[in-house]
Amino acid sequence: MSAPNALPLEAVVLADLAIVLTVGAALVHLVRRLRQPPVVVEIAAGLMLGPSLLGLLPGDLPARLFPPEARPALSVLAQLGLALFMFLAGWELDPRRLRGRGRSVGTIAALAMAVPFALGGGAAALLHASQAPKGVSLGMFVLFMATAFSITAFPVLARIIRDRGLARTHVGVLAMACAAAGDVVAWCVLVLVVALAGAHGPGGFATVIALTLAYAAAMILVVRPVLRRLLRDSARGESRGTALVLIVSGVLLSSYVTSWIGVHTIFGAFAFGLVMPRGDRGLEERIAEPLERTASLLLPVFFTLTGLSVDIRGLGWSGLGVLAFVLVTAVVSKFAGAAVPARLTGSDWREAGVFGALMNTRGLTEIVILGIGLHLGLIGPQLFTIMVLMALITTAMAGPLLSLFGGDIAKGQNHGSRPPLRIPEAPRRLRDDHSGVPSRADRG
Repeated sequence: MSAPNALPLEAVVLADLAIVLTVGAALVHLVRRLRQPPVVVEIAAGLMLGPSLLGLLPGDLPARLFPPEARPALSVLAQLGLALFMFLAGWELDPRRLRGRGRSVGTIAALAMAVPFALGGGAAALLHASQAPKGVSLGMFVLFMATAFSITAFPVLARIIRDRGLARTHVGVLAMACAAAGDVVAWCVLVLVVALAGAHGPGGFATVIALTLAYAAAMILVVRPVLRRLLRDSARGESRGTALVLIVSGVLLSSYVTSWIGVHTIFGAFAFGLVMPRGDRGLEERIAEPLERTASLLLPVFFTLTGLSVDIRGLGWSGLGVLAFVLVTAVVSKFAGAAVPARLTGSDWREAGVFGALMNTRGLTEIVILGIGLHLGLIGPQLFTIMVLMALITTAMAGPLLSLFGGDIAKGQNHGSRPPLRIPEAPRRLRDDHSGVPSRADRG
């Protein structure tokens, strides 16, 4: 099969991959001084390569550079990178962070999730008539949009906390614990949404839920012990390369199983990361690093394909009005839902402001959820464009808001003005990366 210009399709795909990587890397280096997470730049690069910017030039360049014949192959690369990213995100989301946190932390985490969920659901109810695709019920639309409003990008949050010197402060540890709890709840709700959207009648939904529960039990009772044994053997120097191959195979097979069940491939990859044993940091880095590098090379393709589905030119004044409404709802609900409970449980307003700014980061995690909604027909192209812009803007806002509220919080707390919450280490330290290739924590 050949592209329209008679070049072999494989050559077109390779050229597209080179374009995507070059544009992304160039922009990351250009805006390094702005202290923005690379995910912001890569989302923007994807939008630039789509009709929103490149489409403004004559000649329909997005269609010429990324012809329809090449997009299925690019989609496979993007999904592979996404599966590896979700696996690594699940591995880093250590459930031990949630143990013994105390009543106040539980209250803050619950409100930081519930307030944006409720306000996002209310906003979705108002938008249903004008933005929901035909045939999507009010309940399904509200449930999906409420989940999308309430998500926090755990990996990019962890990177921001480390870069700002907040890792051992009260507010930094609190944000990590609340984001971990909120993301677990959000993904569980999203599984229900996907199951409802893909099921044919009550019987189909019950079957999907039953199979999902059986899958979860198998992951915990069978797969986790096997992984523990595999990693223990690898730690003794036995078959390290084999362990890496088997883990990647497990991620892909787990993704296949969840897709067959009727939820989505990303849930399988994420769940495989959740059941991965933790504790041996050296072994985890030897396994995680090559997977992280691979994901870093492939994820820009995902952003580009997302950008090809986003056309800011078609929003018009009414669309811009919806964008303003969505943006205000997203920022206010997340910020207030996090900052006010933190203030009421003992934090001062500056610390509460930092906490609210941290919880407002959305990053890649938000775009993954939006992509699922678009694929399932729960949202249309215009609302997808609006929500992607919201994810980009709210993630870009985190840095300036932290500078506004943060000041010397990290310096003061690291010198003992307030003892940090004690939470176990993440499965691996987020490392400094001087290679120019962003890590998964840069994305979120």
